[in-house]
Amino acid sequence: MVIKVGEKIPSSNFKVLKGETPITISSEELFSNKKTVLFSVPGAFTPKSTNDQVPSYLKKADEIFSLGIEKIYCVSVNDSFVMDAWSKHCKVNGKILMLADGHCEFFTNIGLEMDCTRFTLGYRCERFSMIIDDDVVKSLNVEEPGGPVDISSAKVIVEQLKNENSRK
Repeated sequence: MVIKVGEKIPSSNFKVLKGETPITISSEELFSNKKTVLFSVPGAFTPKSTNDQVPSYLKKADEIFSLGIEKIYCVSVNDSFVMDAWSKHCKVNGKILMLADGHCEFFTNIGLEMDCTRFTLGYRCERFSMIIDDDVVKSLNVEEPGGPVDISSAKVIVEQLKNENSRK
């Protein structure tokens, strides 16, 4: 079942590269006691992810932070070495933390894994974005598979944050 708005992020582990060593970081470390944005890509270095999605978040990062977000995370079914190389390629420069979910554990836990075995790619993830406040999903934006990067874009996240802030 796909996670829903109002539900808590299930406990999962991710990998990030620290120097030349992959380290484990828990979902609790990432999402507890803070307001974050998480977006996913089916794979690092894929055209839509590299040319559209990551650049949109880099372009809007300062605005997203100004709207009360503490951290922006990108996650994919890749290893931490690939995510680190991709972050350098995209010139992320610390604005986005690139998380590896190499075994598709997180995506399976939230019901957003995508079976790509017919393409010999194993399991990947749906393209989505979400706002998470203290471990709880506040918004979830899932793209149509194979479609454009619209629903999960940074532009949509900014609009959602502005709407949320105007209701306060």
